[in-house]
Amino acid sequence: MPMHREGAASRPHLARHHLRVLDDFARENIYSLYQFNFSDSGDALGAEVPGPEPAFQLDRRIRLQRLRPLDGQNRVGFKLCNSTGGDCVQQAYSSGIVAAQEWYRFHYINILALLPTAHEDSHGSHFVFSCRYDDRDCHAQHFQTSHHPTYGSCYTFNSVWATHRPGVTHRISLVLRAEQQDHLPLLSTKAGIKVMIHPQDHTPFLEHQGFSIRPGTETTIDIREDEVHRLGSPYGQCMDSTGSVDVQLLYNTSYTRQACLVSCFQQLMVQTCSCGYFFYPLPAGAKYCSYMRHPAWGHCFHHLYQKLKTHQLPCTTRCPQPCRESSYKLSAGTSRWPSSTSADWVLAVLGETSRRNPWPPSASIKSWPLPLPSSPSRARTEGPTSRSRAQPLSPVPCPRISLAKVNIFYQELNYRMVNETPVYSVSQLLSAMGSLWSLWLGSSVLSVVEVLELLLDAMALTLLLCCRWLRGSQGQPREAMRVPPPSQRPASGPVAAGTTSNAPGPGCLRLPRCCRDFSRSLG
Repeated sequence: MPMHREGAASRPHLARHHLRVLDDFARENIYSLYQFNFSDSGDALGAEVPGPEPAFQLDRRIRLQRLRPLDGQNRVGFKLCNSTGGDCVQQAYSSGIVAAQEWYRFHYINILALLPTAHEDSHGSHFVFSCRYDDRDCHAQHFQTSHHPTYGSCYTFNSVWATHRPGVTHRISLVLRAEQQDHLPLLSTKAGIKVMIHPQDHTPFLEHQGFSIRPGTETTIDIREDEVHRLGSPYGQCMDSTGSVDVQLLYNTSYTRQACLVSCFQQLMVQTCSCGYFFYPLPAGAKYCSYMRHPAWGHCFHHLYQKLKTHQLPCTTRCPQPCRESSYKLSAGTSRWPSSTSADWVLAVLGETSRRNPWPPSASIKSWPLPLPSSPSRARTEGPTSRSRAQPLSPVPCPRISLAKVNIFYQELNYRMVNETPVYSVSQLLSAMGSLWSLWLGSSVLSVVEVLELLLDAMALTLLLCCRWLRGSQGQPREAMRVPPPSQRPASGPVAAGTTSNAPGPGCLRLPRCCRDFSRSLG
């Protein structure tokens, strides 16, 4: 279960100077379009972190401007051109907010592409405030931390208790902090926490899935698990655990179709544009795209991504659905937390707990930066009945824009399994064909056999007649013999009685041997 702040990522220490330059450039572009100066994030007043920053030169030719696409409507966006500048594509948007975010995001990932692979997030340890799983405290080893380019710190809860305790309704309760200090306002306009439920060995893609949690609320999420079993060949195409695909997966997790599509696109990106997109893992030997190294990578990426959206790339056919897949159906309910009457003491206790017992235990984090009561021990001893004599708690500015509570548990102790079965097996197909044949043609199997027998008899009779005709044609002479005139007849005496002559009589033709034999048998 990955969780992260839904907002803008904090500023990497190694690129704070370049990001301040980008903020100034963004302020200049927004003022030229809307005559508005947005306030500074305050990061310029922060202390500089020692260490060399990567060499970077902001490409000021890529400006936020008003565009007029082919449809004639006025839109806001920016242009991405090829290496020669002769071919440019317009990234146009009807919303100026979306246009500013996409423009800022494009420059932002060009800066991050020059940083080392693992860079620090200054507020990652302050994200998870407290955690309990099955009425037991969580530990740091139950979480896997990662960094998202847009959202910042991401914590994946991957407890081993779930595998050791089957059949138990697991429940996790978390108090999370959605702090926005030192964040990039142009990268995202949302503030909150995003949570996604997924199997333990699957890669989370928070850009496409997950749900948002509003700060200042307690959200209860019920989970129901569905397991889908798909049929493979010859009924369909799916990927089983023993098969292989024609794509090298860039994620060290189990196969999912989304991970395969991302890996396929990244490999095509490296082959076509000579660099990889910053949001996806890199193949061996490749580098991330930045216009410091690849000036026209944005133009190349746009054309390749348009082909992916229109299914012109082979990734869709090369990445089938998994034959076995688990999905989670979620239902959520929210309530205000903490309430207006309990906000003071809840936040005070949380701040004191964070100062004395920071979480996670193995992490080194600073005390919770909320105002604490001037005399917490006195407030605890006097109790709620001595409200008139108790020391007032220090006011907490805007508590509901920084904290959120999440409760997640299984709705049912079992799960639902969906199995694909063939609509027609071979026997069912033959039975259905026979039924339709009898219905529409009024015949049965015996009728079909009788028709076949009639056809065979007709073919045999035709073959016999042809053979007899051919034998009769071979026995006839090539030319008819004529009777010679009397002057040319040979002088001979009468034919003796009792003898026959082979010479044909006048007006008679020689019969074939078979006919002569037949006539003799009749005589």
